[in-house]
Amino acid sequence: MIYLSTFTFPNEDMEFDFLIEEKRTCYDTFYPFKVLSKHNFVRIDFEPITVLYGGNGSGKSTALNVIAEKTGILRDSIYNKSNFYSDYVNMCGMQIEDDIPENSRIITSDDVFDYILNIRNLNEGIDEKREKIFEEYLEAKYANFKLKSIEDYEQLKKVNSARNKTQSKFVRNELMDNVREYSNGENAFRYFVEKISENGLYVLDEPENSLSPKRQIELMKFIEDSARFFSCQFIISTHSPFLLAMHGAKIYDLDENPVNVKKWTELENVRTYYEFFEKYKKEFSSCSP
Repeated sequence: MIYLSTFTFPNEDMEFDFLIEEKRTCYDTFYPFKVLSKHNFVRIDFEPITVLYGGNGSGKSTALNVIAEKTGILRDSIYNKSNFYSDYVNMCGMQIEDDIPENSRIITSDDVFDYILNIRNLNEGIDEKREKIFEEYLEAKYANFKLKSIEDYEQLKKVNSARNKTQSKFVRNELMDNVREYSNGENAFRYFVEKISENGLYVLDEPENSLSPKRQIELMKFIEDSARFFSCQFIISTHSPFLLAMHGAKIYDLDENPVNVKKWTELENVRTYYEFFEKYKKEFSSCSP
C-alpha cells in the first residue's frame, strides 16, 4: 500500500534564494537548510517499504522528521525544532496517493527508550506499594478493631478480608500484578508491535536500536508482513543489514552524492559485514552445528 507517493525537499537554488532574503543574521545555523541539499537529495519516490541508509550526519533523521512534520502524523516524543524548521517544511512538497490514516505515526529511539523506562518505573512503584500493603495486612489481621460508626465500615471490610485470606491473596486483591518486565530488546519489539496496526503510514528512525540480531530479523518479518498483508507503508532509516535486506525495499544511499538508489548488497556497511565474515569463514565451518 502506498499513501505517500512522492516527497520533495528544497534544492540548493531554492535554499539560496530563501537565505539571501532572510534578514535575521543573529543565528549560527539555519538547520535543516543545507543538510540534505549538500548531497543533492531533493526527491523521494516511495514504495510500500522505503529505506534511507547513510552514516552519521548524512541527514536520515532530518529527512524522516521533516516528512513526519509535513504529513502531520502522530508523534510521542518531543522533537527539538530550530527557528527555521517551519520555513523549511513549508518549502517541501508531497504527493498523496491515498488519504493518510489517522493512526499513522513516527517512531523514534526516544519513544522506545521512554516506553522501556516507563515500564521499569511502573514496576518500581508497584513493588513499593506492595511492601506497604504487607504492613496493612498484618495491622488489619491482628487489630483489636470495633465498629463505632459508618465511617469505620471500610476499615471493617479490610479487617475481615485480612482475617479470611492469606497474605499473598490479600495483596493480590489490593494490588495490580506487576507489568511483566521483559528485557530491553523484548520491550522494544513489543513497542513496535503495539504501535503498528493495520492501514497506516509508519516512519521508523533506526528501529534496530536495542534489538538483538534475532529480534531484528523478527522485526524485519513483521514489517514485511504488515506491508504485504495489512496495507501499511513504511519509511525507515537504518544501518541494520537485516532490515536493509527486506524484500521489495527501495533503498536510498545518502552517503552518495548525488543520493542514489542501490541494492542492499551494494551498500558499504553491508559489504563490511560480508567481508568480515568471509574472512573468518573457515572458523564457522569448523564449528559443530
